[in-house]
Amino acid sequence: MSLALPGPGRARERLGRYPLRYRLWGAWVARRFTRAGWLACTSGFPKVRVRNLGGVLEAGNCLFFPGVRLEVGKGGRLSIGTGTYLNRNTEVIAWTEVSIGRDCMIGWDVLIMDTDQHPLPGRDLDNRPVRIGDGVWIGARATILKGVRIGDGAIVGACAVVTRDVPAGAVVTGPSALTRGSAR
Repeated sequence: MSLALPGPGRARERLGRYPLRYRLWGAWVARRFTRAGWLACTSGFPKVRVRNLGGVLEAGNCLFFPGVRLEVGKGGRLSIGTGTYLNRNTEVIAWTEVSIGRDCMIGWDVLIMDTDQHPLPGRDLDNRPVRIGDGVWIGARATILKGVRIGDGAIVGACAVVTRDVPAGAVVTGPSALTRGSAR
């Protein structure tokens, strides 16, 4: 995944799409990132929250809506590609690694996490990376769990619970995220 920033002409064009207050709030939020392009945060409550507990948090030019919550654990890594937007109340929790590609559209109330956040009794904590390819659409209230890889151009339907890999261009829906066809 590339976080490369577009040339000055494209950056100016993208920035022109958003009011100054979105860009100013985005600059304020970007302070908590290890590396960030131009972030825009739409107005509304609750505000975007970023909790970095000692990991790496990178983003290209992105748009965040109210209620987005990003959390990176110690030694974790969260990367969000240019052109991606995270809609209202999306939560991304990265204790190992979560990588979101370029030009992804992530719907309302989506949960993406690479950890269970606590171990089961008598077991170690099992964290596994999550990788989301370029141009992926994730519908409202979908849940993407640890160890999942979603291929480029895939579509994850609303309320899907994704526990296994999704091939590039596939459409998955339902609580068991069954493959229903191809996006191409």
